Amino acid sequence: MAESRNLRRQRRTTSEKARGMGIFWLGLARWVFYPLTHLLARVRVRGAHNIPAEGGALLVLNHVSHLDPIFDAVTVHRAARVPRFMAKNSLWNVPVLRNVLVGVEQIPVYRGTADAHKSLRDAHSGLENGKVLVIYPDGTITKDPDGWPMTPKVGVARLALANDIPVIPVARFGTREIYDHYNKKFRPFPRKTVNYVIGEPLDLSAYRTENPDVETIREVTNLAMSRVRELLGEIREEQPPTEFYASARKKKGTDGAA
Repeated sequence: MAESRNLRRQRRTTSEKARGMGIFWLGLARWVFYPLTHLLARVRVRGAHNIPAEGGALLVLNHVSHLDPIFDAVTVHRAARVPRFMAKNSLWNVPVLRNVLVGVEQIPVYRGTADAHKSLRDAHSGLENGKVLVIYPDGTITKDPDGWPMTPKVGVARLALANDIPVIPVARFGTREIYDHYNKKFRPFPRKTVNYVIGEPLDLSAYRTENPDVETIREVTNLAMSRVRELLGEIREEQPPTEFYASARKKKGTDGAA
């Protein structure tokens, strides 16, 4: 992770800071997660400079393991930014964890409730206020047996088109080798390697209109996730599939609209 470590030193004057109690909780998270990721894996990052030093940005990533947010948080923080995630609201009911989530301004996702709109509203607000938002358009850990992205949810396009910010595709590979949730396998030893490729911001100028239609939103969603899939293929040194994996439920007609 030499590139991102050097980048954090270079950005010392622009390094994003937490506020209030967030300083304590961010420091605690760093104290726990930095050693944990180092213990579990050698992390290699290419393209960390594509994460802007200042201002809002939307990072679009694939999702294969419950360990992803931990590794992603450390990677973004090494680029001198404080990452914000959209996480399921039930986590805010966990003692202590709730304080951490509130302190570092994470965004609860209220799926299937009357408060569902609050998630996107808070995400928009974060981007407007110059925050870095990490989003997993898969919506959950991919169910593809080979670990490729699933049909992405369109929330990523709604955020990308409504905010004049860089939209950056990021691929990560290696976390599922440590913890594979669906197969109930945790393999911390031997120490693994987790690779990142952080791509250049997407050019969405042709899609930015005041009121994008459903077709445009779906096209931008697929464009963003297709680029993530291409970067993942580079890491894996494999030809990625031409279509997104779809679960049985999605094949019956749902479009990942959340």
